Amino acid sequence: MTTATITTTRQSTPSATPATSATPATPAMSATGAVRLAHGDGWFTVCDRGLLTPGRGVSVLLPDGDQAAVFLDRSGRVHAVGNRDPFTGAYVLARGLLGSAGGRPFVASPLLKQRFDLTTGACLDDEDVSVPVFAVRVE
Repeated sequence: MTTATITTTRQSTPSATPATSATPATPAMSATGAVRLAHGDGWFTVCDRGLLTPGRGVSVLLPDGDQAAVFLDRSGRVHAVGNRDPFTGAYVLARGLLGSAGGRPFVASPLLKQRFDLTTGACLDDEDVSVPVFAVRVE
């Protein structure tokens, strides 16, 4: 699985949605358009949607040094969560496997295999653990 670091650029201020809120992924849409993440007080362009591969993730280095894992699921929706695996501290979630449980998309950590809901960030295997979720839009 390929992991790429993508440089971000600051865009206009997002709506009132905080970066770590549980915001639904972008609806399925065409293969073009800029993927943007809400982070801090702005939207940051991370890549063109056409560069994402369905079922795979990429790691994104954010301006503050944090990392996000961005995924294009097989239905064409873009999701973004924190890239740090809270069980190991390693920045590897972008390398995880995508799946679904009860109709909800998740990424399984490539290390210890815990599953994280891509829409809420909740760990499906330990209710006390979660990862941040980034609001995503494709324009």
